[in-house]
Amino acid sequence: MRTLDAAAARRWADLALAALVAERAAIDRINVYPVADGDTGTNLLQTMRAAVARLDATAPDTLGGVLGALAAGALGGARGNSGVLFSQALRGMAESLRDVEAADGRALRAALARADELAREALAEPVEGTVLSVLRAAARGAEGADQLAVAVHGATRAAVEALAATPAQLSALSDAGVVDAGGRGFVVVLDALHAVVRDGERVSPDAPLPGGAGALEHESDHEYEVMYLLGDTDQQRATALREVLCGLGDCVSVVGDGAGSWAVHVHCDDIGAAIEAGIDSGRVRGIKVTRFADQRAAFARDAAVLACVTSRELGELFSAEGADVLVEGPEGVAERFGSAVEATGAAHVVVLPNDPDVAALVEDAVAAVIDGGPDVVVVPTASPVQGLAALAVHDATRRRADDQVAMAEAAAATRRGELRVADAEALTWVGRCRPGDVLGMVDGEVVLIGDDVLTAAQDLADRMLSTGGELVTALVHADAPGGLADVLADHLRRSHPEVELAHYPAGEIGAVLLLGVE
Repeated sequence: MRTLDAAAARRWADLALAALVAERAAIDRINVYPVADGDTGTNLLQTMRAAVARLDATAPDTLGGVLGALAAGALGGARGNSGVLFSQALRGMAESLRDVEAADGRALRAALARADELAREALAEPVEGTVLSVLRAAARGAEGADQLAVAVHGATRAAVEALAATPAQLSALSDAGVVDAGGRGFVVVLDALHAVVRDGERVSPDAPLPGGAGALEHESDHEYEVMYLLGDTDQQRATALREVLCGLGDCVSVVGDGAGSWAVHVHCDDIGAAIEAGIDSGRVRGIKVTRFADQRAAFARDAAVLACVTSRELGELFSAEGADVLVEGPEGVAERFGSAVEATGAAHVVVLPNDPDVAALVEDAVAAVIDGGPDVVVVPTASPVQGLAALAVHDATRRRADDQVAMAEAAAATRRGELRVADAEALTWVGRCRPGDVLGMVDGEVVLIGDDVLTAAQDLADRMLSTGGELVTALVHADAPGGLADVLADHLRRSHPEVELAHYPAGEIGAVLLLGVE
């Protein structure tokens, strides 16, 4: 890619959000500085979600507009110290590229330099060995590059190297054996830009950097984190507010968006004094107070797979394969989805909807997951047979993003077929059907009309195997004709001896038979 335009910046935002979803829990685990509260990944993710939400709401069509919307959304939704700093980095890029239609390497390095400048100005007491060191390294890594791809590569590689060096700069990190959590989050976002500009190429190492699960020993000298948004003020009063807050606590930042809104952050003991100082400086809104002592591990485990199924028998099948299950028809999924996700006790939940209608409901429900809750990723499975294929390749030890891709690829590589009995006359791709006809469907389309289930099952299997296949999975309805699984097994032994068949009772499902071919 020669230049970064509005469309590319939009792709960067979407990819960065997806990357933070995948890496949230890992970043939370290494959060030991400035407070070991295990929420840096969560804070960055929520900040990025707010940024993308603003982008979606405004839909700008210029590069400066896209970055400006991201910066404004990030400031308004900033969580924690890391979120505030991230919002300022975005603001710096937006300011630098405000009037640039498409950024080349020179424009990008100027934008990173401005991002570095504003991020450092955000803190009353900048500390090396944090995201500030990583951001500065990125800005310097882009120096001297006129081509966009070269500048982005130099910046990202320098950021990765700077992140690996953070334990040598900050004793809290070296004592815990981890790299800086905020710096790792920034590398994730920058690596997403690298992937956009360089056609999917990544710089960030696949293996975790030092500190996959550091000991969270560094405690704050203060009891509370106080954050709020401030309006109806100016630079002079904002500067004065920062001085007051520095007298009350540490980790102080008072940062603006350049358009009259300010985000305030402080760790302190006197909540009232911190808020009153803001009231004396302008109009305070969006107050958030967190007591560090109350921040315990929010999740009982790191990850889970949640399978949506329509019968007890399918629930038992997926449960035996290691998944949590939600047994519910499409009409009840939306109501019970949130509680089912919460019941997994996991920080990161992969959902297998196993039905096209359920998939749409789940996507809507995911958007309603409350702040601070688990991250939820939906792997598109349109049938339980695809869900089983995805679950078969699930590997909890694999890098999370890679595991999700592997599951999605396994599902997509599984052809789904089903037999249904027509309940009305209709015109299909293969002719007119009448009530009582047996309809054979592949990937949602009718491919055959038969007179009886046993024959149609064999014909459907033959059609699905005509393009190859090694494993056939059959899920049989409780009311299917007796011996259906045996008839199908005998047919495959004779006609396709190279194929393995796995068949299971499926209880009350929507089809007489579900087939999957891998």
